[in-house]
Amino acid sequence: MTDKHVPDPADSSPAAADPSDVQEGANPLDDLRRERDDFQDRYLRKTAEFDNYRKRIERERREQADQAVVSLLQDVLLIVDDFDRALTVDAGGEADAYRKGVELIYQKLSDLLRKRGVKAFDSLGAEFDPNIHQAVVHESSPDHREGEVIGEMQKGYMMGDRLLRPAMVKVAKA
Repeated sequence: MTDKHVPDPADSSPAAADPSDVQEGANPLDDLRRERDDFQDRYLRKTAEFDNYRKRIERERREQADQAVVSLLQDVLLIVDDFDRALTVDAGGEADAYRKGVELIYQKLSDLLRKRGVKAFDSLGAEFDPNIHQAVVHESSPDHREGEVIGEMQKGYMMGDRLLRPAMVKVAKA
């Protein structure tokens, strides 16, 4: 036989424990506490990561919806421009009924945009601002100051504080 003593698993007395085990894991309760703290730390980190993920997805969803609305409104503004041009033309007496219909549609469209917070802004006479104006023509004008908007080719629109479309303008130069 061998000289080694094999401990009996049924014998759970502290005297039967191997002395090397006692030195490595000083206290099994401390090991369990460390493990619990590690699991709790992991849980808190995963919870925070998920919360950040949820907030990021919600923010991206809102931004995507806002961008879709802005894109649609920009397309609608092109139609408004067409109505503006159509209403500036004098079509004569026989076209009055059509003109009234166009005016009615234009008014409904304008009301819809106003309900959504979309407003045209005035540029004529204002100082040129590259944040809201797009200069398409610079023209010498002794009657106007340098940088003054003297003509508007296309209206600019805002939705609240957000610029939907800059105004296309003619700017005076010295």
